[in-house]
Amino acid sequence: MAHPDDIGNRIRLGEDTGLELKRIVLAGGRVSSPSRNEFADELAAFANTRSGTILLGVDDRSHEILGLPVEHLDAVESWVREICNDAVKPPIDAVIRKLELPNSTGQLVPIVRVDVSRSLFVHRSPGGYFRRLGSSKREMAPDLLARLFQERSQSRVIRFDESPVPSTLPADLDPELSSRFLRDATEPSETSLRKLRILTDDEDGDVRLTVCGVLLCTRNPQQWLPHAYVQAVCYAGVRSDLKYQLDARDIGGSLDAQVREALHFVRRNMRVHAIKVPARLEYPQFSENAVFEALVNAVAHRDYSMAGARIRLHMFGDRIELYVPGGLANTLTTDSMHLRQYNRNELIVSLLARCPVGPDEQVRRSFLMDRRGDGVPIILDESTRLSGKAPEYTVIDDSELRLVIWAAPEPNARQQP
Repeated sequence: MAHPDDIGNRIRLGEDTGLELKRIVLAGGRVSSPSRNEFADELAAFANTRSGTILLGVDDRSHEILGLPVEHLDAVESWVREICNDAVKPPIDAVIRKLELPNSTGQLVPIVRVDVSRSLFVHRSPGGYFRRLGSSKREMAPDLLARLFQERSQSRVIRFDESPVPSTLPADLDPELSSRFLRDATEPSETSLRKLRILTDDEDGDVRLTVCGVLLCTRNPQQWLPHAYVQAVCYAGVRSDLKYQLDARDIGGSLDAQVREALHFVRRNMRVHAIKVPARLEYPQFSENAVFEALVNAVAHRDYSMAGARIRLHMFGDRIELYVPGGLANTLTTDSMHLRQYNRNELIVSLLARCPVGPDEQVRRSFLMDRRGDGVPIILDESTRLSGKAPEYTVIDDSELRLVIWAAPEPNARQQP
């Protein structure tokens, strides 16, 4: 964070490509000026161009530090957060801070600082698509907008998982998580992490974590990729009804942690029937091997360039529904999934193949990913054998893959040996 003297010098020099000053007018404890839409356009312009800072409580014309009423600081912060989340698509993950600066009389007054990083995505605000040019925002011409979309979304097809993540630093890596992927078990170095493509350079030459590095080598990837989590819900009946919701959890953490915790969620909520014939026999609703393979495939192959989309795991009395962001890659179809392979995220898949399965997981595998492509056949074979019904894959609107795994029927006297 910049020293207050540095901020004061920047304010005295006025607005530029990386600094915007805003006088805040409050009415009844609410922000009345600038307008919500105007401020959303400013935020999106910074995210679409380069990193920038907006100082709230500073006059943009006189450069005078006016400050904000202490009792309304929380309201201003909430106003900014709501605009970041709801008025800009996809949402912007800005850093909002409160600080004090000396005004013209030397008295310390509070202001709000909003830092916006250059984004992985292209953001639309109420006024359209904007970029920062000098000290002002400009709506992007169609040809420039097309180039920006190409630059930031071409990796939807190739190597999005190798893209540098803005505002990350090598220090954000967790050494224990990173060392899992080094075959000689040495301490992670910048050279070794670059070879693994966990670290890379951004367009300015700064060292950043890649998308894959964030997802597998940090404890909280959602700090930079807030959509990269599993939403798990269990319902008592066969419909999505809040009145019959038994359990719900948003599962974050590194990708292997998401698989582990999501599998525990299923294990905790599925029924296991038991009969004595004469020895005790247990009949689980779902094959844990099949669920494990489905979850690994979900985190490995989902489209991480779809901001705002998350994996959804919904459990019902008669089935599991797993929704994975992203249509099927290349020429793959639901009918050919068990016969062919195509990896949207080559780097993620290669590192998951080196990521050991935890000792507590009762699955027939040493590493999370199997490069031979046995995952879908296991899902189909084991689930069909247990429930008598084949799992169903469906592509929804070319942007989401749904897998339905049917629950095993309750055993009855005729099923007993």
